[in-house]
Amino acid sequence: MRYIKYHALGNDYIVLHPGTFSIDLSPDVVRIICHRNYGVGSDGILYGPLESKTCDFRLRIFNPDGSEAEKSGNGLRIFARSLYDEGLVSEQPFSVETLGGDVSCKVGKGGGIVTVQMGEVSFKSQDIPVSGPDREVLNEEISVSGKVFKFCAATIGNPHCIILTVNPSSSEAQTYGPLIENDSRFPNRTNVQFMRVLDRGNIQIEIWERGAGYTLASGSSSTAAAAVAYKLGLCNSDITVHMPGGDIIIQFNNGFFATMTGAVTKVCEGIIMNEMFAKSFQP
Repeated sequence: MRYIKYHALGNDYIVLHPGTFSIDLSPDVVRIICHRNYGVGSDGILYGPLESKTCDFRLRIFNPDGSEAEKSGNGLRIFARSLYDEGLVSEQPFSVETLGGDVSCKVGKGGGIVTVQMGEVSFKSQDIPVSGPDREVLNEEISVSGKVFKFCAATIGNPHCIILTVNPSSSEAQTYGPLIENDSRFPNRTNVQFMRVLDRGNIQIEIWERGAGYTLASGSSSTAAAAVAYKLGLCNSDITVHMPGGDIIIQFNNGFFATMTGAVTKVCEGIIMNEMFAKSFQP
């Protein structure tokens, strides 16, 4: 099984090309590949390119817990870079189909920078989804472990809960993130961002990613958090999102249509051995 590993600001993914292996990507197989002690180790798997009826390419995205994700901003940037490295695209725009919607990608600077048109952000409860009456989910309260947070919710093809806080930290994300991810008001679970607005053009976030856990950076999380800051009138339409892994630039036009730009780094490539899937080696 040939693999290629990239990271986007510390958020690492393994790219697996169809046709290079015969094993089924079951949840157990995904979990062992992503495991950092028993497998290659990653924040997820990008499976493609696949044939698409609507786009140039189709991509499936798997979380390290074995579940399938609708969309990943960092994953899309990495996938675009992998297509560029394989000679399947140039520095011209191309389209990718995901479960969370179709997007347009453009690789630049020899693969080092990738821009993705992520689509339109929605704050509507039925789109995200969030339980309760139909509404835009803005400035509501959520209580976890006796602590009350103010939050907004959004979707860019996958669900996000943005917690407004004065001092986001990794410990806060790791303590409260898993509880909010699995809160009953989010029927499909949710990604969680703890956000601080720095000024009109900058925000800071810490991220708990659905199905992956604490994450150094996330493209869809950056998009959702920036959209909330823009929606609430706290930031302008061009926003730099600061994360432990680095910065992503989010731009909005025609309302809440988002474009994301960030770095991608190739790490390594190799062959996964069948021995890795032996029962005796599984956690």
